[in-house]
Amino acid sequence: MELSDFVTLVTTVPESHADSVREAIGHAGAGKIGNYSHCSFSTKGMGRFMPNKGSSPFIGKNEVIEMVVEERIEVPCSRSILDDVIKAIKKSHPYEQPMIAVFPCYEFEKNRND
Repeated sequence: MELSDFVTLVTTVPESHADSVREAIGHAGAGKIGNYSHCSFSTKGMGRFMPNKGSSPFIGKNEVIEMVVEERIEVPCSRSILDDVIKAIKKSHPYEQPMIAVFPCYEFEKNRND
């Protein structure tokens, strides 16, 4: 097993903006698997946060805990375009500080008998 040239990129976004963020991610080049593009996986959940003083929240009020239905979007992404994809997320995302996480991927041998 060795480190792959790909990572799994994860972001969460309000349900209302999920399609536009997914589209921006795909147009930036992430989500490619073989001969397919714009591949992603999404799950819905409840996001919680509290905007602190000095923030400019898209949703909610400063110093009040907010709950928002969000989608968690996961995509495979080549390390070589990661910076561009993160820029695309930030440009299309409504939040002042979007949650973006990057997880390493590993290559496995194709022989399943080992």
